[in-house]
Amino acid sequence: MFTLYKKHVWSAKDDILSGLTVALALVPEAVAFAFVAGVHPLVGLYAAFMVGLITSLIGGRPGMISGATGALAVVMVSLVAQHGVEYLFATVVLMGVLQIIFGLLKFGKFIRMVPYPVMLGFVNGLAIVIFLAQIPQFKVDGAWMQGAELYMMLGLVFATMLIMHFLPKFTSAVPAGLVAIAGLSAVVIFAGLDTKTVGDIASIGGSLPPFHIPSVPLNLDTLYIILPYAVILAAIGLIESLLTMTVLDELTGTRGQGNRVSIGQGAANVVTGFFGGMGGCAMIGQSMINISSGGRRNLSGIAAALFLLSFILFANELIEMIPVAVLVGIMFMVVIGTFEWGSFNMFNKIPKQDVFVVVLVTVVTVFTDLAIAVVVGVIASALVFAWQNAKHIYAVPKDLESGERVYEMHGPLFFASVHKFNELFDPKNDPDEVIIDFAHSRVADHSAIEAIDNLAEKYTKLGKKLHLRHLSKDCKELLEKAGGLVEVNIKEDPHYHIADDKLA
Repeated sequence: MFTLYKKHVWSAKDDILSGLTVALALVPEAVAFAFVAGVHPLVGLYAAFMVGLITSLIGGRPGMISGATGALAVVMVSLVAQHGVEYLFATVVLMGVLQIIFGLLKFGKFIRMVPYPVMLGFVNGLAIVIFLAQIPQFKVDGAWMQGAELYMMLGLVFATMLIMHFLPKFTSAVPAGLVAIAGLSAVVIFAGLDTKTVGDIASIGGSLPPFHIPSVPLNLDTLYIILPYAVILAAIGLIESLLTMTVLDELTGTRGQGNRVSIGQGAANVVTGFFGGMGGCAMIGQSMINISSGGRRNLSGIAAALFLLSFILFANELIEMIPVAVLVGIMFMVVIGTFEWGSFNMFNKIPKQDVFVVVLVTVVTVFTDLAIAVVVGVIASALVFAWQNAKHIYAVPKDLESGERVYEMHGPLFFASVHKFNELFDPKNDPDEVIIDFAHSRVADHSAIEAIDNLAEKYTKLGKKLHLRHLSKDCKELLEKAGGLVEVNIKEDPHYHIADDKLA
């Protein structure tokens, strides 16, 4: 019992300290994303606190950190610019409702349809996005740093990265990120070094987030405005959260619950919208910091949220003294840890089409947003899969002593393989009796049914008899021109179902 209690206490310590590290790194991220969305910094900080707390309490994957993200902010900016922040709050509420519905309908399982090359592109793309998000920190009033100021910034970034890299080799008692923040902040403060701090970005002081019903007209015009944004934001939030969950599953050797994550994210966004927050979703960068710092349970996310709130209420002056360079250095280490460097070695070992999908998703993630990148990647993977399987259809012709010719079909018959299917037969030169055996072929969709119908019509016009064997019952129901040619065999005919609306 003592051993169990000691293990529990040490795990709690790791989660709390990891949460503190994450909270410190959350501050500039939340402020930066608030600026991107065109809202007050506190709107981003409130979102980071509430989304992080609620998802960890009721629906978070253990160890996953949620908050205001750049992927959502870039969509919000046009809404805020055109209609104001109140419409943003209403949109966040509707976004949360849509995410809850998604989870209740148990659609989280569809994340399994995302192929591994898309996952790889997603991770690499986000790593590049996180890196690019740190570059503006090397500017002051829109101008690039120069001279001593730049060297000081680079020196602190490099020192942070060294601490993050080497300290875990000696001890894991305290998160390396927390040591870097506390130690280098102390050096900067007591040595009086002149460098950019969190306070130079924005003041983070404030009060508890107040309850606030969005001040928008409750009519259809408002719904027409916010619904398109809510759908896009809900999709981006769910995709990023579920993919982040999958990445953490692989890192920790555990398995998250996609539907629970969806409901938790939705509930968090509904509450956030009523308390003046900009909404949010899972953050892969902060989640990686948390996992690498020892935070493996929901306690780490709860601690991070509560620490962030305490910064806003009580310790804003101290937090504003932290050098931005230290936080940039931590994020650079996250980039190095997130990017799948092994993917370069895989490029010579995996099919070229998979390499194309990885690069495509990475590029689209960087230049557009995550939702578009994943959808494009899934579509590209599906088309590649269809093209590859279309090549696998073939027929083995056999001439019987009775004068009949039998075509034994092999491979799936669907929209992509229809053209090759038509090339397998020679109605003009075939004998008067032709049998097509589908015992080793799968008729998958209505395009395949139409191809069979057209082929049957060709043989009929030439006065030849065509027999179709081993077709499923639903195939026969859909065949219009060749239905009477099907030979029914109750014992051997398959019983699968075709993807066709007529059978719904």
